Amino acid sequence: MKKQMTVAEKNVMKWGWAFITPTMLGLIILNFYPVIQTVYQSFCKTGDFGKGNVFVGLANYVKACGTPETWQSLINTIKYAIIEVPLGVCIALVLAVFLNKKLAGTSVYRTIFFLPMVCAPAAVAMVWKWLYNQQFGLFNNILHKNVAWISDPKIAWIAVGVIGVWSIIGYNMVLFISGLQEIPGDYYEAAEIDGATGIRQFFAITVPLLSPTTFFIVQTRVIGALTIFDLMFMVMDKTNAALPNVQSIVYVFYKYSFDQGNKGYGAALVMILVAFIMVVTVIMQACEKKFVFYN
Repeated sequence: MKKQMTVAEKNVMKWGWAFITPTMLGLIILNFYPVIQTVYQSFCKTGDFGKGNVFVGLANYVKACGTPETWQSLINTIKYAIIEVPLGVCIALVLAVFLNKKLAGTSVYRTIFFLPMVCAPAAVAMVWKWLYNQQFGLFNNILHKNVAWISDPKIAWIAVGVIGVWSIIGYNMVLFISGLQEIPGDYYEAAEIDGATGIRQFFAITVPLLSPTTFFIVQTRVIGALTIFDLMFMVMDKTNAALPNVQSIVYVFYKYSFDQGNKGYGAALVMILVAFIMVVTVIMQACEKKFVFYN
């Protein structure tokens, strides 16, 4: 026989539903519904204000795959990720190792390196645009050169990637410090007794035991880099000659969806990016068992 719920159990269930309902509604309204709408719109020619959608099948995907701009923007996105992810991870790891030690002013340095994460993206873009300015920028004044950092198609994507690295180092560093504090100190004491140098300890103990944290950071930063938009949107002007060599696929999505009102084509671009990210994620998950060590 089915057990009857007591009054107390019913009250607990009611309170449970009361607590999880706002989260469930938020997920449905802000996550699930937009995803379904995006998939649907990718198969449509959308009308004004999202009304009057006309089903066109795979026409948007065929057009997107046959347009050089799509592949160029995807290549630009990959190039940006190649700069931001490895440099952001390596520099943050080195900083975390030094700042994890009990040194004078450690808290101050941690705060300084984390500051870019709490700065408004618009403010960051304004500062870096001044640093990169061809006429009166700080970098050109120091180097006594006249380099077009963000308007030369050959180097603009590198300049934007450097901003991305600078912006994310603090976040990566905090995660690495958290991971370092989970490594037992006994390992380092035993290695020191055996005569292992600091560099040897770093590669034989720190790197392997920190691999779960490193994998998490790499995976999340790859996804973040492949979906980059705000940095490029605020640093690169629409009239910039280097824009075609820098714009990400999300930037192209924004251009077609909101500037030109072609939301169906923009949705198709997003779905292509989602498919690419899923492939990359599957590859990284397959590499986890080989490169990640859990102590």
